[in-house]
Parts: sequence; C-alpha cells; structure tokens
Amino acid sequence: MKTLKDVISLKFKTSESEGVIFHGEGQQGDYITLELKKAKLVLNLNLGSNQLGSIFGHTSVTTGSLLDDHHWHSIIIERHGRNINLTLDRNMQHFRTNGEFDYLDLDYEITFGGMPFSGKPSSNSRKNFKGCMESINYNGNNITDLAKRKKLEPSSVGNLSFSCVEPHTVPVFFNATSYLEVPGRPSQDLFSVSFLFRTWNPSGLLLFSSFADNLGNVEVDINEGKVSVHINVTQVKKNRIDISS
Repeated sequence: MKTLKDVISLKFKTSESEGVIFHGEGQQGDYITLELKKAKLVLNLNLGSNQLGSIFGHTSVTTGSLLDDHHWHSIIIERHGRNINLTLDRNMQHFRTNGEFDYLDLDYEITFGGMPFSGKPSSNSRKNFKGCMESINYNGNNITDLAKRKKLEPSSVGNLSFSCVEPHTVPVFFNATSYLEVPGRPSQDLFSVSFLFRTWNPSGLLLFSSFADNLGNVEVDINEGKVSVHINVTQVKKNRIDISS
C-alpha cells in the first residue's frame, strides 16, 4: 500500500498504561505506530530515510496524559503527504514529518491491538493493547465491522471478543471537604492498607489512622507531588518514621 493520504480513526478505553494500538511497516523502512506509553499517546511515523543518513524520516509526537482511566478516548489521524493532523478527544495537533518523502509505503497488512514479531528489537519490547476499541476506520474501511463479519482476509485474530467487559472497581470522588471514615480493627498486630488514587492537586491527606491506647498514629499524604508516610509512635525514643517517594 503506497498512499499519499491517510485517515485513521478509532475509539479506545483501557486501564493499561502501555500498549500498541496499531502498527504498519514496509520493506523500504517506512512505518507508522500508534501506541500508549506511560498513559500518553505516542505516534511514530517514518515516510522514508535514505541509507546515506542525510535524510532522516523518523518523527515522534506525544499527546494526552492519564489515558489509562478506562474512559472512552477518540483518535483521528489525518495525513496529506508530510502534513499531519493528530486529534485526541477534539484537541488537534498539527505537525510536519521529518525527511523529504510524501508517500507512506507499507506492506499488505497493518495490525490493530499489537504488532507482529518481526525479529526487530522494537517488536518484542512493546506490549499488545489490552482494553476495548470501537469504530475503527482505516481509509474508509470499517475495520470493526469487517472483523466482526469475518470479511478481513487474510487476517490473524487472537483472543478477541466483540463486547467490552467493565472493571469491577468502584471509584470514589473526594472534593476538598469530603472524607471517608471506616471502623478500626482493634487488637490487631498488623496494619495493612492499599488503594489506587489519581489527583491534579500537588498536596493533600490520603489516609490517617490513630493507634489504640494512644500509641501513636499513621499518616499518608501527598506533599508537593510526592507521597509521604509518617508513623508516630509515642512509647519509643525514635518516635517518628518518615518515608517519602
């Protein structure tokens, strides 16, 4: 496939921060890869480089953040030669690719949700996408519909289901004045707690608990973007432990 124009669009949601959304490569060194890295969207594109090294076509653009929130996100990639519009959730970014070539020269297949093992170092270090996609459209072809009707030939389909399983976790939203108080566990030697959190605020109290019999307390907070744990014990000489990460 040698194209001057491309339009690729899809929607996805995932709770994973890494994963290849789609990939295509050609014999001439051209490639296009859209993937999640550290919960950001990264588009890698190369319309061609020469062996002398004077034309270097690799272009990488990063957009978005916190995309592993299990909410639907929409992507549109519009390419006309070296001019690219990358739209994520209605926020458009325009850029021009490096190099001097206008055509994207790919092999006969592109892959969604991962990339085939090509023997190249880049192919085995990347994770496959884990999550849900819908409305996949590649240059006018409704890929989702064709895959469901088994009209993509030849195609290699892994463990794919045409439904989207919702996670069983129940999130809790806290505003600046709200808190959640739960009963303590008296006469227990072990104090154990785990949770996931997400916030835009650089500081705030995450957890506080007093020990029984006035033996002290434990506090977990965010201070200037770092998580700190403070353990106060009243009956020993070194009565305060501070751990920051």
